[in-house]
Order: sequence, then C-alpha cells, then structure tokens
Amino acid sequence: MEEYRTTELFSLEHTLARPLLEQSEYPWEILRQIREFIIQMGESLPKEEYEEIAEHVWVAKSAVIAPTAYIGAPAIIGKRTEVRHCAFIRGSALVGEDCVVGNSTEIKNAILFDHVQVPHYNYVGDSVLGYHAHMGAGSITSNIKADQTSVTIRFPDQVFNTGLRKMGAMLGDWVDIGCNSVLNPGTVIGPHTNVYPLSMVRGAVPAAHIYKHAGEVVVKVQKEN
Repeated sequence: MEEYRTTELFSLEHTLARPLLEQSEYPWEILRQIREFIIQMGESLPKEEYEEIAEHVWVAKSAVIAPTAYIGAPAIIGKRTEVRHCAFIRGSALVGEDCVVGNSTEIKNAILFDHVQVPHYNYVGDSVLGYHAHMGAGSITSNIKADQTSVTIRFPDQVFNTGLRKMGAMLGDWVDIGCNSVLNPGTVIGPHTNVYPLSMVRGAVPAAHIYKHAGEVVVKVQKEN
C-alpha cells in the first residue's frame, strides 16, 4: 500500500484541498470530510477573486459557467475553469483551476485538482482526481457495491476494507482513463498510468503502467529524447 499514499499519488500544491489531504495517510480517508472542508475554505476565499453566487457556492470570477449548468452547495469552482452546458455538480465538489467539467457530466462529493478534465458524459462520485487527470468520454467512477457492503480495495498483497459505503476512484496525477471505461468501487490508480478504452478496472493499478485489461497491465516504455 505504500505507493498509494496521498503524497505518492498527488502533487498537493495543485489543489485548494491541500490542508485537508495533508492530514490523510491515504486519500480515501478524507471523503467524509469534503463537505465541511469546502464550507470552511469557501469562507476564506478572496472576495476580489471569487463570488458566492448562492449560499456556499463559490465561483471564481474568471471561470466560465454555462447558463444550463447546475452547481449545488457546497461547491468551489476554481479560476479559469469551464463548466459546460448541462453539467450537474450536485454538491460537496471542489473543482480546481483550469479544469473542464463537460456536458452532462455529474460530480458529487469529489475533489478535482487543477487542470483536470472530465469533458464528456462522465460520472465522478466520492472520488479524488489528481493534477492533469483526464477521463475520456463516457468513463465513470462507480462508487457503491451492489450488495451495499463497505468498499474494499484490492492491493497485490492484501484486501483493505475502507469502512466506507461509498468510494469511487483515486486517480493520481496525469492519469488518463480511456473512453467508456468503468472504475469499480475502490479503484486506486498511480500517477502517469493510462487505462485502455472500454476497460473495467478494479483495485489498485501501479504508477507509470498501461492497463490493457485485468490480465495485462504493463510498464510504460520511456521514450528517449
């Protein structure tokens, strides 16, 4: 589990949630605290840069919000972020700077680091997406097990019970998820890993790998300059 610690997955300087994440050994530990943290953080945001457009909904003045988008409380939308038509931000969402939340994308109880893109028909629930993470069109985080029991994470050497009824995915920095992939409850993906389109991912995937399918996860080849 060591390589899946918060500080191994994320560059914490790229999110307003740094004070919250710094308190956690593993990032899923903060999922129950996101709502209250956003409310506290929102109250401290500089008024010359952020506007509280509704109670506990803070939007950067440089952000672009489509008129058909919905943003529920509490939420923070970062600088220069684009929230496109029919996006559904249900609440307890902290969206970083220079992000794209696309058409018909739904977000709840999640943290998106700076430069995250969830641009087309994505569902992101009870999840943390690291710096420059990208989810291809139609890819989703499934956040609850069919039998309603606590979410477990399958690591190579153990199965860890999170104690959480809802947990989606933890995507490290620069993770790229292929189109129409499903990240099952309790998915954790290390930085700089790519997931093939149409994948069904479960458990932990190491950093700097390519996930082709459950039986084939290979190390990325470093290109020479």
